[in-house]
Amino acid sequence: MKLSEIRNILREEDIQLTRSLGQNFLHDQHQVRKIVALARLDPTDKILEVGPGLGPLTDPLLQAAGHVTAFEKDRRLVELLEQRFANRENFILKHADALRVVRKTEHDWSQHKLVANLPYSIASPLIIDLAWGDDRPQAMVVTLQLEVVRRLMAGPGSKDYGVLTLLTGLHYRVGEWFEIPRGSFFPEPNVDSGCIELLRRDEPLLPPAQCGAFKRIIKRGFSERRKKLMKLLKHDWPKDEVAAAFESLGLDEQIRGEKVSLDQFADMTRLLTQTESHD
Repeated sequence: MKLSEIRNILREEDIQLTRSLGQNFLHDQHQVRKIVALARLDPTDKILEVGPGLGPLTDPLLQAAGHVTAFEKDRRLVELLEQRFANRENFILKHADALRVVRKTEHDWSQHKLVANLPYSIASPLIIDLAWGDDRPQAMVVTLQLEVVRRLMAGPGSKDYGVLTLLTGLHYRVGEWFEIPRGSFFPEPNVDSGCIELLRRDEPLLPPAQCGAFKRIIKRGFSERRKKLMKLLKHDWPKDEVAAAFESLGLDEQIRGEKVSLDQFADMTRLLTQTESHD
């Protein structure tokens, strides 16, 4: 879908885009092709798309995959999408808030790939909620603000490394990614974007029973970023148990959370939950 087509449709339908919904439509066909290629689709794939807008990504997804389920919050766009894809038997369109659906209902997405140009306003919470669901997607190929992409890829010691990095990283590993210039969208946003591939881990880093403790540790450890991790964790665990975990892992007592790796946080979770189980 070219920029001229998007402009014409919006003008003919008298649709004023809503900033609060994060409506920035991708019109650069080169970038669309790169997103679809990164998703590595085959005719058996089931796709979850969030925020299809006018369908510039939906069309090639329907051609490459076996089935697409799309969630669109804007009723005006739902009507246009229904008209455009009325004859596609492998397409289900739902007028719904995707974030609310993910949080409030029990959908099994384990056989799906999320492939979407995500609305900026819900991107991070949606990724985390899907990643932490019992039936998380096998892959997520998502277009996000470039700063969010950098947070997902960040390593210990980076200013971008934090809660999003670790909560997503527990269940997904980062694959390939590429930048998308702001001029590829209409209306043009104030920031550049990127498309990133997140692949569900074949072997979990932690068993389900310990994941809640991992989340507690991460959120506490980054609640005051400049404070020492040991001091922060003592709010939730006995100080002698925290000290023993640090000694076992060879961590400096002065270290901050931003310097601790994903694997070290996972090991710390095992140690602290092991102590809890013995109480």
